[in-house]
Amino acid sequence: MKKPIKKTWMIASALTIGMAVLTPLQAGATAVEPTNGVTVQIEQQITGTIKGIYGDGIDLKGRDGKNYYISFYKFSNEQLEKMNFVEGQEITVEGSVAEDYSDFDTFEAYKKELPKEVTKEELTKLEKLFNEKKKLQKELSNDMTEEEIDKKLEEIGKIYKEMDKITKPYILAKWQPQTFEEYMADFEFSEKNIVFEENDNKKLKSIYEEWVKLEKDGQEEKAVEKMDEFYTILQPYFEKLYPTPTFEDFIGGFELDIPAETIAKLKDIYDKAQKAEKDDNADLSEKLWEDFYYIIDQFRTPPTFEEYMADYEFKVSEADSKQLKQLYEEILKLDKKEDKAKIEEKWEAFNNILEPYFIANKEILITASKVTINGQEYTPQ
Repeated sequence: MKKPIKKTWMIASALTIGMAVLTPLQAGATAVEPTNGVTVQIEQQITGTIKGIYGDGIDLKGRDGKNYYISFYKFSNEQLEKMNFVEGQEITVEGSVAEDYSDFDTFEAYKKELPKEVTKEELTKLEKLFNEKKKLQKELSNDMTEEEIDKKLEEIGKIYKEMDKITKPYILAKWQPQTFEEYMADFEFSEKNIVFEENDNKKLKSIYEEWVKLEKDGQEEKAVEKMDEFYTILQPYFEKLYPTPTFEDFIGGFELDIPAETIAKLKDIYDKAQKAEKDDNADLSEKLWEDFYYIIDQFRTPPTFEEYMADYEFKVSEADSKQLKQLYEEILKLDKKEDKAKIEEKWEAFNNILEPYFIANKEILITASKVTINGQEYTPQ
C-alpha cells in the first residue's frame, strides 16, 4: 500500500535529517548552532504559494522548493479574516522555526476562542489547567502500555471537564439552539420524500426540547441519554434515507468486465456480508468483504509503477527508482491472499527506500510573527 503522508508530532525536516543547513533568507537574521551541528535560523522570511488552509494555519510551497506549515496562532481571528487566505495566493511570512506541531497548541491560541466574559481569575485557573493538560500530553509515549495510556488519557479527560466547568456557562448563556424544525431540516428527509409517522414526529419534538433544557441546565449525562433516545427513533428513517445499495448498483460502480459466473459468486458473498453486518458479526463481515475484494481485484488493472509514483511530489534517484520498480512489479505478481507475508515484506522494503525522501520533504514548521499579503503587512496585535 502507498505510505500515507501525514503531519506528525516531529521536528522540522532540517533537524530530522541532521545534515541540512537552513541559510538566512534575509540580512541580519539570527541563527543558533544546535549540538548536532545544524544551523537553524530563529527568525526567517519565506515567500511562497498557499497550498492548503486549515483554520489558523496554512501549507506553503516556498520559492526555495521546500514545504512549510505556517501557524498564525499569535494573530487575532479578526486579522486572519482580513488576510483572507486563498489557495494559490502568494504570501511572505516572517517567523521562527518550531520543533513540533504541539508547539502551536498554546494557551495564547486557546485563549482566542474563549468567551470575552471570562474573568481574569478564571483565566488564571484555565491557564494552570491548560499547562497541566499539556504536561500530561507530553508524557504520552509509544513505549507506554495500553493501560498506562488509558490512565493518562483519563487524567487529561478530567482536566478538560474542569476547564469546561469554567467556560460552558458562558457558552450556554449565548447559545441559541435551533428549533426542532430547523434541526430536522438539516437531515434532508423531506428532499427524499421520507414522511414521518405523526406519533414519531411528536416524540422526536418532545425529546429534542427536553434535550435543549438539559443542555442549558448543564446536565450533560442526561442530555446524552436523551439524544440516544432521539436517534433510536430516527434509525429506521436513516435506513430509508441511506438505503443499502442493491448488489446490482454496488457492482455497477466498479465498471469492470466480470463474467456471469463470477458475478453470481460475488452476489452470494455480498448478500452474506450484508447479513453479517445486520447481525453485528464483525469478524464474519470482515472475512466476507476480504473475499469479495480479492475476487474484484483480479479484474482490475493496477497502475503502472510510473503512474503510482506520479502521486508523489518528489522525484527519486535513478538507482532508487530501479529498485522501487522491481519491488513494485514483484508485489503485483504475488497473490494477495496466499502471499500476504511476502507482500508486506516487500512493501516494507519499498517504503524503506522512500523513507529518506519522506524525511527530506517533511514540512518545516514556522510560527508566524509577520505576514505580507496583497501588499498589506500584519503583525500580532
